[in-house]
Amino acid sequence: MSRFALSVCVVALWASLNTPALAQSYIAAPEVLGRADGDTITGVVFEDIDRNGQRDLGEPGVEGVRISNGRDWVSTNAAGQYEIAIRPDMNLAMVQPSGWQAPVDHRNVPQYFYIHKPGGTGYEMRYGGLPDTGPAPAVVNFPIIRRSEQTDAFTCAVVGDSQTYSNQEVSWFRDGVIQDLAEMDLSDQDCVLYVGDVVGDDLGLLDRLLEVGSVVGAPQWLVHGNHDFDFDAQSDADSADSWRRIYGPNYFAFEIGDVLFVALDNVVYPCGPDDYALGHDFCAPDARPTYNGRVTDDQLVWLEGLIERTPEDMLIVLSHHIPFVSFVDSTSNKHQTDNLDRIHDLVSGHQALSLSGHTHTTENHAPGQIFDGWRENTGTGPLPFRHIIAGAASGAWYAGDFNVDGNPMSLQRMGAPTGVMMLAFDGAEYAERYVGARIDETRGQWVGVSTPPLRAWYDEIMAWRAEDRDEADPVPPLSINDLPDPNIVTPEELSDGVWITANVWMGSAETEVVGQIADGPALSFERTQEGAGEAARIGSEWADPFAVQRQLSVARYALQSRSGDALAQGVSQWQGRQTGPAAPRPQNAVADRNMHLWRAQLPADLSQGVHAITVTSTDRNGLQYDDMIILEVREARPQPTFRSELWRD
Repeated sequence: MSRFALSVCVVALWASLNTPALAQSYIAAPEVLGRADGDTITGVVFEDIDRNGQRDLGEPGVEGVRISNGRDWVSTNAAGQYEIAIRPDMNLAMVQPSGWQAPVDHRNVPQYFYIHKPGGTGYEMRYGGLPDTGPAPAVVNFPIIRRSEQTDAFTCAVVGDSQTYSNQEVSWFRDGVIQDLAEMDLSDQDCVLYVGDVVGDDLGLLDRLLEVGSVVGAPQWLVHGNHDFDFDAQSDADSADSWRRIYGPNYFAFEIGDVLFVALDNVVYPCGPDDYALGHDFCAPDARPTYNGRVTDDQLVWLEGLIERTPEDMLIVLSHHIPFVSFVDSTSNKHQTDNLDRIHDLVSGHQALSLSGHTHTTENHAPGQIFDGWRENTGTGPLPFRHIIAGAASGAWYAGDFNVDGNPMSLQRMGAPTGVMMLAFDGAEYAERYVGARIDETRGQWVGVSTPPLRAWYDEIMAWRAEDRDEADPVPPLSINDLPDPNIVTPEELSDGVWITANVWMGSAETEVVGQIADGPALSFERTQEGAGEAARIGSEWADPFAVQRQLSVARYALQSRSGDALAQGVSQWQGRQTGPAAPRPQNAVADRNMHLWRAQLPADLSQGVHAITVTSTDRNGLQYDDMIILEVREARPQPTFRSELWRD
């Protein structure tokens, strides 16, 4: 060995001895033994001191751990033992207790359950369903280890609607949200919580997505969504069978610190008589199979038993795919949750938080908020606790032009970027923030200018968008090239109304927005929706000008090549649906309404010249975002394509 090679080895050895070792994942699974000869299963929850997943001599039982068969509850005794009834189709599951950690598999998916379904699904499914699990075992032992950090402070990344319909979209998810999370130094003491629509109808993509997500380093807990079920299921009891085989239970609970996380499956598919009886005509016997937002009776019994066994000082985080309530879909009786009043009653007396996805919006609804349609469609009035829709990692279903990182920009239905919501917990308290994918974490808002020419441009394109596709001109009336510079305004336009807007991605009723014109007056910002029972305000006056400029003229539709690959032409979305190649046009989602948009009207007498305007938003936790916009006031708009008068050929 050369002296140089030897010195390199010595340096490497020194570095290895002086660098903290990365925490090793606790990989194991429940211990399943024997065959039940009665109608109960027994077992023990034990401290797996040697981390091999088997109960060995000297490994003590853990008292007070909750065990469920999907409806009933028991708790382990002083020796860690339990006994519970066998149900014919059940997820036998442990609630990971505070201070302890369940094992994971190689995908960082927690292993706290045993799935029992004799006979399996019983008919062929595209994604395999559940195989025959055979008779129930006699014993299921659950191994756990003590958390390496006994602290009540931790972080949970809440991933909404990654909704990947193809391997390409899994790659975009990897290069956006997962890349960001991998750089955040999360550990097995934290969590990643996907709030449904993890994939887009193709459960064959789920394994790859979970393997990609495992690099984040935190356990991955998944909520079941309406694009995660088996579409060929003949009943709701079978609709999560492939999910259960590939991932695990479709509803469950776990604790970290002073927080109980509850994952509900509020997607009923195919919906049927119970849903039709609630007035949902789309669930009629002769209707095409579809889903409805409702928590089943078995789950409600399960939830009631769980809450009865939960200390009152714990925060209960209810995680579910379809929102309990939504602003963007406030008048829908399908995209909100039917029996919400009962759920609210169950958690009364506890601190609570609702987390969901589904709408591809970020919505932070403070206690006391209410919008038109909530009472009629969910049975609830002003909210008793905070309800958050976490946004979408896929944004607007991976639409939009490509950004500098090569991922679709894909601004969501109310203009927020693709991204992930981060929850920082300290005891039962939490602080929420939204992190845009591959965007500096110090940025949490878009600032724009709503001018009369921009609103006219918006109205003309949206009118074309509403026309019958078979009769409309294939070329939109306007493109982004036709939009007059929104950061140049005239005195006449100021008189007609020019607003500075702030789209605060995780903004709520408690958010405050202020503005300042340099060497000029302060600006008074008002939220465009009060959340006092009113309907959504829709149209150019209420649209986010920053977002719509990027949503209404997407050039990606024009992409074409001579490769011979049909899917490489234009834009391929959803289940391979192709649009284009065609003239640039609006994407499907346009920010035509908003519950987290603030605006301030500029003075009609604002002096001519160049003005620097600073906009600062402050959320309920004191987190501030600052942005500046440079605005020109000119007597007349300069022609954008003209050179100066001094130009000579």
